[in-house]
Amino acid sequence: MTLDDLNQAVAEATGGTKAGAAKSVQAVLTSIQESLAKKEKVSIAGFGVFETVHRPARDGRNPQTGQTIKIAASNAVKFKPGKSLRDAVND
Repeated sequence: MTLDDLNQAVAEATGGTKAGAAKSVQAVLTSIQESLAKKEKVSIAGFGVFETVHRPARDGRNPQTGQTIKIAASNAVKFKPGKSLRDAVND
């Protein structure tokens, strides 16, 4: 499913226009992104939890040359699905 498909699905589910649905979907995604940028946990009941995790710097290897390289520290987004989502996927 693409963003366009999601916008269309929301428009059909709400009976609104695709443009209105696109604004709503974008507002939700922006709110989630801004919360994660502030290192806040985003919990959506029945769907799941988004949170940021810190990955420390570490040594890695270039698979082509075998040379040791430094991998910089970074933050990543972790998602843990809720029970309803896990059940829906596993049916």
